[in-house]
Amino acid sequence: MTANNPIRIGIIGSGNIGNVHMEVLKMIPESQIAAVTDVYLPLAEARAKEHGIERVYDTTDKLLADDSIDAVIIAVSNEWHAPIAVKALQAGKHVMLEKPMAINLESAKQIVEAERKAGKVLMIPHQLRWESLSMQVKQQVEKGSLGHIYHAKAGWVRRKGIPGWGTWFTQMDKSGGGPLIDLGVHMLDLSLYLMGNPKPVSVYGATYAEFGPRKKGIGSWGAPNWNGHYDVEDLATALIKLDNGATLSLDVSWAALVDTDNQPYVQLLGSEGGASIRGTKGKLFAEIFDREADVDIAIPDLDEGPRVRMAKHFLACIESGIQPITSVMTGYTNNLILDAIYRSSQTGHEVELNWDI
Repeated sequence: MTANNPIRIGIIGSGNIGNVHMEVLKMIPESQIAAVTDVYLPLAEARAKEHGIERVYDTTDKLLADDSIDAVIIAVSNEWHAPIAVKALQAGKHVMLEKPMAINLESAKQIVEAERKAGKVLMIPHQLRWESLSMQVKQQVEKGSLGHIYHAKAGWVRRKGIPGWGTWFTQMDKSGGGPLIDLGVHMLDLSLYLMGNPKPVSVYGATYAEFGPRKKGIGSWGAPNWNGHYDVEDLATALIKLDNGATLSLDVSWAALVDTDNQPYVQLLGSEGGASIRGTKGKLFAEIFDREADVDIAIPDLDEGPRVRMAKHFLACIESGIQPITSVMTGYTNNLILDAIYRSSQTGHEVELNWDI
């Protein structure tokens, strides 16, 4: 992989997140955006013109049939993640698949099976792992500075932030859920990673829809479709038990009448130290000679950014054949937990996780 022999990438989905990937890849000479497609062809054509992309395909199947393309980035609505990912792997492409990996657990299993058969790289772009603050905290965890992490608190609580009311975002059969699958998937992945990847064993959770069905709590992201409908939650809460005895609590919302700064957060509670990340601020907590000893951590001035690091990792995995740190099984883990939270909310009981796959 060099600038003279770049990895050729096709972008499936030219909307907001697809455009973010295009902007990032343009900054990495070892990659080349070879083709783009979208169900709305004029958007794909506009992106191609904007980013200097040589080929525009009017269908995903035509893009996947292009033998000159090494890898694809799938940036479409959740309901299409599994069908397109399976097709891409069967076509011999490496895949970066936007989160959540799948709309439900059954679709996630299909992706895992396809990845195992294909022997290709499949990476979930959980960009929070590549944030500078997250990397600094992870380094301290691996050094043992926090000791045994016995509990973590994570969340992303928005006061007024329901996206695209009435569009696929708020329809269960198209999105798979509300803030739990939209925001919670980020916080689950980051928390488990920072905790050292313990295995989740059971979940107790609840979901609520107090504002969305009444067309309240509407955010500024995405154009609403008032002729659509809303049948997902607007708040979810859960307690996840892990195989090492630790616990993880999660709170996420699109809309809630609560005092919040709308920032994602993770707090790690360890036997020897603690850590906190909230938005762009971080802190490490310790006690020395019976006195509090806290250290602020910050993002370096010349930081290249999480998405650039993430894209470089994807390219390196393709080049070397190694598993990405956000592998297909990290995506499956998230879907397994999400499924259990929704089932726990429906039944009112704790749900034990079944890892048979």
